[in-house]
Amino acid sequence: MHPRGIVLTFFTQVLFLTVLLGLSHQALAQQDAQFTQYMYNGMYYNPAFAGKEGGYRFSALHRSQWLNYTTSTGTGGAPVTQLLTAQGRLKGRNIGYGLTLVNDQIGATGNLEINLQGAYHKKINRGTLSIGAYAGIFSSAVDYGELVVVNPEPNLPTSGTENQVNFNFGVGLLLDKSRYYLGLSSRHLNEPVFDFGDGSYDNQLRNHSYALLGYRFRPVGALTIEPSLLVKMVSFNNFSYDVSVMATHQNKISGGLAFRGEESVSLILGYSLLRDNSLRLGYAFDLVVGGLEAKSPTSHELMLRYVLPDVTRQIERVIQRTPRFRF
Repeated sequence: MHPRGIVLTFFTQVLFLTVLLGLSHQALAQQDAQFTQYMYNGMYYNPAFAGKEGGYRFSALHRSQWLNYTTSTGTGGAPVTQLLTAQGRLKGRNIGYGLTLVNDQIGATGNLEINLQGAYHKKINRGTLSIGAYAGIFSSAVDYGELVVVNPEPNLPTSGTENQVNFNFGVGLLLDKSRYYLGLSSRHLNEPVFDFGDGSYDNQLRNHSYALLGYRFRPVGALTIEPSLLVKMVSFNNFSYDVSVMATHQNKISGGLAFRGEESVSLILGYSLLRDNSLRLGYAFDLVVGGLEAKSPTSHELMLRYVLPDVTRQIERVIQRTPRFRF
């Protein structure tokens, strides 16, 4: 069998197995923020992506999940998330670095995550093997004034805000063979606990593991098709998945469809600006198809990415002639 056929068969088998896992497990303990445009934000899930490409890269993303959602008491509380990333690569080295910042607000709780990332990239057999790690802080806060408790405990505050900060780290591995890639990563390895000064509360940030697979091919001309799959695991007990197919023409216009297991179907659009396509706009629309009794039907995601390419200046030596000197 042709190598391309082997890869496609492998990808199909993994996709089928993942769908079965997703249908048989519920992601009840998913604590990390989720993004529909995950295929453009690999560094959030896996630090091995940091600096893998040349140049300096920056991105900003805003997600409004379950827009206009209100609780039974008439208050809001839908998840709202911002993601900022920056990455680069040491000149003449195989070492990449990056920074990620995530602000995730869900009802009365808010989480802020700031991580520094580093990765080593090694060329092997027409591909790249990358190993990465990150370390940073995870801040969790709760506004007791916004909590609606059915059976409140005597020592539960009714007002004020509590905030707690803990150390946070993770690791990742990425194999990119040009046509296909496979990434494995694990976040929050130390599983920090946030009890807000009261030992009777146990709000632990669980270990989250991810598997990201993708395949790239050109069926005709400048058209590129890229199916991808993101498998999410929480403490290896609960599974969920995102699957998508993106089409890009001349690195300029892109569009695709995505599906999040047991929750939503999505439309993703993208357009690159400037002559060198260095500035990219992205938009994702989610239509919720599962659990509508506890959610609003739509989610929206806006993304802006900018690539500052490497600039190499070649200074040509010119012979200067004067009446006295020639140099």
